[in-house]
Amino acid sequence: MGYHTDHFPILGIQEFSENQLKGCNLLFNELYGARSIDDPHKHDFFIINLFEKGVGSHTIDFVEYQVKDFQIHLVFPDQVHQWVIEKETIGYQLMISRDWFESFLPSLRFSASYYQNHPVINLSQDIFTTFRYEFQAIQKELNGEKVFWELIQKRSELIGLLVSKSVEGAFKDFEVYHSNPIISKFLPLIDEHFKTERSVSFYADKLSISANYLNIVCKKNLNASASSLIQDRILLEAKRLLKVSEMSVKDIVYDLGFYDHASFSKFFKAQTGMTPSQFKE
Repeated sequence: MGYHTDHFPILGIQEFSENQLKGCNLLFNELYGARSIDDPHKHDFFIINLFEKGVGSHTIDFVEYQVKDFQIHLVFPDQVHQWVIEKETIGYQLMISRDWFESFLPSLRFSASYYQNHPVINLSQDIFTTFRYEFQAIQKELNGEKVFWELIQKRSELIGLLVSKSVEGAFKDFEVYHSNPIISKFLPLIDEHFKTERSVSFYADKLSISANYLNIVCKKNLNASASSLIQDRILLEAKRLLKVSEMSVKDIVYDLGFYDHASFSKFFKAQTGMTPSQFKE
């Protein structure tokens, strides 16, 4: 099994451009053949993978997805991922820098947390062909004499809109995230404050509703209590930090706002059945 191994440490997009392009905002890669990332790692940029022929598995934030033909896989900045892709694979990859990602995000139209819950989107052959055309148009532009960056940026935004369009019909809970203003504001608020704020009432205040009502909305729409959504986010961050950061468990306990090591261990074990050190290994 002579895998070609890509070690992607937590580095900026510059590390990927062969000629160390200064101020590079977007890179295009072709994915042919077998490759694996054995250790989970994270990036500070956004990745869109388009698979024409896919065989293998891709783990994003500790959830494993099968790689299949005609799929898009999204990996957001700071998400942790690893993959094993078999030799039959043919795909295309865009890496979008954090700077460009900010202006690219509105083209995705729905909240980032929605896509993070659905990072793999199956495409019809027709839609796949449209995506491949756009990816190849970007590749062609990048290989030109003088790169027209504004055109590339617009094409990448068009790809974002195509992703939005493909998602609308694909997932049953689409309407929930999109049509419920409380949910679509609550999830980004958790992202922003989860390290310091655990109480449902803090978030309810920010949303100008009662904690009880926030809970009802979460249960009705997402089948989960508001406090479990906050805990899920803390747990995800704990897993990310344990797996990919250089931080000691002690530093992680402090970073995530736990009172002491024991309370962190108890929380982690209740959620995963493992101690933090077992998970780290």
